[in-house]
Parts: sequence; C-alpha cells; structure tokens
Amino acid sequence: MNGIINLLVNGLATGMLIFLLASGLTLIFGLMSVLNFAHGGLFAWGAYGGVWLYAATGSFFVAILGAVVIGMLLGLVLERLVIRPVYGNHIQQILVTLGAMLVLSELLKVVFGPNPLKADVPPLLNGSWEVEGVILIKYRLFIICIGAIVFAGLLFVLKRTKIGLIVRAGVMNPEMVQALGIPIRRVFTLVFMAGAGLAALGGALLAPYSGVIFAEMGMQFAILAFIVVVIGGMGSIQGSAFAALLVGLSGAFMAYYVPELSLAANMLLMVIVLLIKPSGLFGAKG
Repeated sequence: MNGIINLLVNGLATGMLIFLLASGLTLIFGLMSVLNFAHGGLFAWGAYGGVWLYAATGSFFVAILGAVVIGMLLGLVLERLVIRPVYGNHIQQILVTLGAMLVLSELLKVVFGPNPLKADVPPLLNGSWEVEGVILIKYRLFIICIGAIVFAGLLFVLKRTKIGLIVRAGVMNPEMVQALGIPIRRVFTLVFMAGAGLAALGGALLAPYSGVIFAEMGMQFAILAFIVVVIGGMGSIQGSAFAALLVGLSGAFMAYYVPELSLAANMLLMVIVLLIKPSGLFGAKG
C-alpha cells in the first residue's frame, strides 16, 4: 500500500507538471486554433531561465517569477513575428513553429552552453515527510499544490471575468467581437503570452524535479502536451487537467509494473480515448 501511495504522489506531481505545459497549449491551440509546436521551446527556456536566475539570486521565488516573464516575452516575440502572419493556416503554422522550436533549442545552447545543466531543489522544499510509513517528498507536494492553484485560477479567469468572456466570445466569433470595438488581436496576443508564461512556469518547476535539464527537452514535453490536449478535448481546461493527471498516473504505474510498455502508454491511451470519443473526454461533440 505504501508503494501505491508513493506511485500516486509521483504520478500526480508529473501530471501537474504536464498540466502546466498543456494548459498553456490549451489556451493557444484549443482556444485560438494555433498549432504551436514551439511551445516546448518556451518550456525549455523557462527551465533554463529558472535555473540561471536561482543560481544568480539564490531566491527560488524570483527564479520562478523571472522564468514566467522570460516565457511571456518570448511568447510576445513569437506571436508578433512568427504566428501572426499565419493565423488560420494550420499547415504554415506547423512549419514555422517547428522551425521556431529548433531555433529556440539552438539558442539555449548558444546562451547557456551545449552541456546539460544541474538543477537543485531549494532547501526549503528539499527532503520529505514520513506519514504512517509513507514517504512524501516535499517538492512533489509543492508541484501538486501549484498545479491546483493554476487550475483554479484559469477556471476563474475564463468563467468569471470579463477578459475570460471576451476570449471565449472571440474564439467563437472574432468578427463580432471586433465590431463591438474590442481589439481582438491584442486580446489574442495577451492569451498567447499567458500560455507561454504557463509553459515557462512548468519548465522552471520541472528543473529541480528532474535534477538535470537539456536543450532538447522541449520537444519531448511538447509531444506530451499535445497528447494531453487531444485526450482532454480542444479548449477544455478541465479536460487538460484530467488528461494530464491520467497521463502522469498511467506513466508512473506503467513504468513500475510494466516498464516495457511505459513509452507507448501515452500513445495507447490517446488512441483508446479517440476511438471511444473522437472529440476528447471533455470536448464538444463534433
């Protein structure tokens, strides 16, 4: 039973990290219909930026905040220079964002060097608690809490605020929103920056979790994020959260009990869900 509880905590922590990346992709891909394969590059820049800022300042809070700012600024540049000219054209979006992904990865090597970087857990979050014989690692519990806060915050903003109403209306009918005098392109830019900031936040939190970061990590996690968005349903924050936890938990249990199938587990899960419900678990019926 103790081993199962530990696997549950590990799976939840991994799922929350994937959710932070997938939630940003849900905003960009699900709500704005932009196939942004450069999302993983923003995730990697968040990881590197967080590690560098933590080493420079000694403050994990400053490192996380700085990583989010780095992600948002990169998202602004990416949306203005790369995404804006190809709105509405998915084929071109795939090509230009894949190119941007490669550029972002290579820039990491130029700025931080080609070798992997070591990432340490901050002292306050290092170590573990023992409860009834179960070892609970502090940093993993911290990640679960941050993921839950982000999930609640996104739902509140999208469902209960004016900006959330504008975003949802702009997705359904951008011309009407524009006719009402609302600069929908500016709103979409802010949404893209928010999605990029969430990706960078996930990267900054992943770095101490994994212990080592490398430039190519973005592509690996971008694929996971797309799988989660597809499983959960396009544009559904609830779906992304549920699917991310499902992917995290299945990965943890498969890696422990059936390691030979751990790499294929996520793809098999996506195929099964799409066969049962092509629109995703929380997606609207099409």
